[in-house]
Amino acid sequence: MTESYPRNLGFSKTYNFRDVGGYAGLDGRTVQWRRLFRSDALHRIGEEDAAAFASLGVRTVIDLRRPFEIERYGRVAERYGLDYRNLVLQHVDWEEIDHPDDVVHERWLADRYLNFAEDGQEALLASLRIIADPSRAPVIVHCMAGKDRTGTVCALTLSLLGVSDEDIAADYALTTSSMKRLTDYLLENHPSAVLGNEHMFDSPPGAMLMFLSDLREMHGSVEEYVRDIGLLGKEISSLRGHLLS
Repeated sequence: MTESYPRNLGFSKTYNFRDVGGYAGLDGRTVQWRRLFRSDALHRIGEEDAAAFASLGVRTVIDLRRPFEIERYGRVAERYGLDYRNLVLQHVDWEEIDHPDDVVHERWLADRYLNFAEDGQEALLASLRIIADPSRAPVIVHCMAGKDRTGTVCALTLSLLGVSDEDIAADYALTTSSMKRLTDYLLENHPSAVLGNEHMFDSPPGAMLMFLSDLREMHGSVEEYVRDIGLLGKEISSLRGHLLS
C-alpha cells in the first residue's frame, strides 16, 4: 500500500499550500508524498502554523519571485533555518500584455507559460536541479499565488515523473478553489495586485493542457525540452529515483 497524506495543507494564511505527491507516474510507480510542495508566498506563516510547518521537515525553499515582490511582501522567516533560494523566473510583465475580450483565456495563459519556458530557462533549470537532488528534499517551490510560475515548475517536474497531462492539469486547477481567500486577503492589504488583474487569478485546466501540448510540438517532448535547457540525464534519473515510489 502506498502511504497517503492530505494534499491540501490548511495553513491559516498561506492559502495555496499543497503536496504534489500521490499521482500515478512511470512504470506503475507513484509520486512520493512529502517530498515536493507547491505554495503561494510563505511570508504569512505565523505562530499559529509554525509547529505544523516545521513538522514537514522542509529543507529547501525555491522562491521564483522577482526582487521587488520579495521587498514588498516579504519572504519565509529565517528562523526556520531553511536553504532559501531566490531563483527569479524571468518573464514579460503580464500587466503589459493585453487581454482582449475576444481572446480565448486558456490560450492567453498558455502563451504566458510558453514565455516562462523561453525567458525563464535559467530559473527553470536551477529549480529542476534542486528538485532532482535528494539531499535538498523536502522542497517547497512557490511564487506569489503559487499558480503560474510555480505551476510551470511543477508541471515540468510531474511530466518528467510520468504523470499524465490530465493529472497535471487537474493539479494545476486545484489552485482555483484557493484563490478566493488569497484575493480577499490581497484586496484588503494590497488591492493593486488584484484590481484590473482579475483574469490572472484563475487556473483553467485547458491552459495547462495547451502549454504542455505546445511545448512538445516545439521541442519533441518535455524531457527533450529540459535537456535542451541543460538538465542532464543523470539529474533526470535522480529526480525519478527519489520522487517516485
